[in-house]
Amino acid sequence: MALQLGDQVPNFTQQTSEGEIDFYSWAGDSWVVLFSHPADYTPVCTTELGSVARLKPEFDKRNVKVIALSVDSADSHQGWIGDINETQSVTVNYPIIADDDKKVSDLYGMIHPNANAKVTVRSVFVIDPSKKLRLTITYPPSTGRNFAEILRVIDSLQLTDNYSVATPVDWQDGEDVVVSPAIPTEEAKQRFPKGVTEIKPYLRMTPQPNK
Repeated sequence: MALQLGDQVPNFTQQTSEGEIDFYSWAGDSWVVLFSHPADYTPVCTTELGSVARLKPEFDKRNVKVIALSVDSADSHQGWIGDINETQSVTVNYPIIADDDKKVSDLYGMIHPNANAKVTVRSVFVIDPSKKLRLTITYPPSTGRNFAEILRVIDSLQLTDNYSVATPVDWQDGEDVVVSPAIPTEEAKQRFPKGVTEIKPYLRMTPQPNK
């Protein structure tokens, strides 16, 4: 069965570029972004790993740990990390799982036989501190991922977990949000003292409550 949103993700113990980890223990009480790659020394993925290294302070601010996966050995990863650091002008500052036995790829459904039976697809999993799957995105090999979008979704998840709101199209942190349809307008005005704008009875906007 493929992992669905809201499922508890499976634990695993696996070698990484930073030594063996037990995934649950490594994650602790943090959010996690797990993103997979078909193999080491692939060009698009090289740029992605560099981007995540540059963005790591942004993930850290949000209590998010990042971890990559590739179906090659830990030794191979070390050589690839050298190339990433050189070509992307970064220092890779997070682990890369060595999934040469494809154990994790199989656990998380990262192998799509109709796409290519021999390699993992390029998936992103956002996992919350209770180890529940909150987001999946799968990209084709030809398209580099947008990690600014991953950060945007995490901002939305962390906000909406704590307030009865949702985030509208193209929302960015600090912009107005949607009041939950389950809350009557008069109650919403009490809950959101910054103001509630009723566009339609089912569409009410309020300033972001934690700003």
